[in-house]
Amino acid sequence: MKNKILSAHLALFGANLIYGANYLIAKGVMPDKIGPSAFVLIRIIGASLLFWIIRFFIREKVEKKDLLRLLLCGLLGVATNQMFFFNGLNLTSPIDASIIITAIPVMVLIFSMLILKEKITTNKIAGLVIGGIGAVLLVSVGKDSGGTSSFLGNVFVLINTTSYALYLVLVKPLMAKYHALTVISWVFLFGLVFVIPIGAGDLLQTDFSAFDTSTYMAVIYVVVGTTFLAYLFNIYALNYVSPSVSSSYVYLQPAVSFIMVSVYAYLLNNDQYAQDITLVKVLSCILVIGGVYLISRPAKLSLAR
Repeated sequence: MKNKILSAHLALFGANLIYGANYLIAKGVMPDKIGPSAFVLIRIIGASLLFWIIRFFIREKVEKKDLLRLLLCGLLGVATNQMFFFNGLNLTSPIDASIIITAIPVMVLIFSMLILKEKITTNKIAGLVIGGIGAVLLVSVGKDSGGTSSFLGNVFVLINTTSYALYLVLVKPLMAKYHALTVISWVFLFGLVFVIPIGAGDLLQTDFSAFDTSTYMAVIYVVVGTTFLAYLFNIYALNYVSPSVSSSYVYLQPAVSFIMVSVYAYLLNNDQYAQDITLVKVLSCILVIGGVYLISRPAKLSLAR
């Protein structure tokens, strides 16, 4: 059992390393080689095919009454989530995006309190306030910051974070009822239905003849790595560790993003990315992570209100 728990932690570590690298890799081909909406459509088509190929071996039926919730989860967890994330990342700094994403547990808590009536604790209230200050500070930095930061881009990523957090709360009953691969297959299929009308025009205008090897490698990384493998790693890990442990690994993402941007900025002399690393962003990162840490602490350490 200890070996399985260790392998679960390694899977979570690997998944979040993939996510952390995704910010810079995906941004590196947008919008010069491919538009963000076209990129999302390719990502969802590729991942949907892979998920449904695996689901073929599960053969689990879904009740008709659950299709509406799956449709809503597809809208929130795939279409809205990915469209706002990639369009936001296209406009803003990889560092900004990776820090804002760490606010997902804060958003999950808010929706859990409103929808699932989860108990409020002193730690959770403090975490909400501290994490909220960090997120607002970071988003507002985009108004005047240099580098690749953008206020609109940060707002888009914040919408992405909110949408994904609501999806996590709504999908929870489905995950308890069906195999995880059954749920994610349907979620991606419904998400694809919403994304096709938005991304089709952008995809048709994409000049694939301008793609070089690095562009194709980036696309493969996003489809196979960020979307397919990372999700499978998370599914495997959840068999042996709690969701709170799993979500705590999101802290790795801004760290990986900081390291990669620093390499681009200082080792590869990319002046544009050098301006993305500021004291305010470091402070924002500390506040958001500190808030999430307080929220994720066990309830027995807090005083229920």
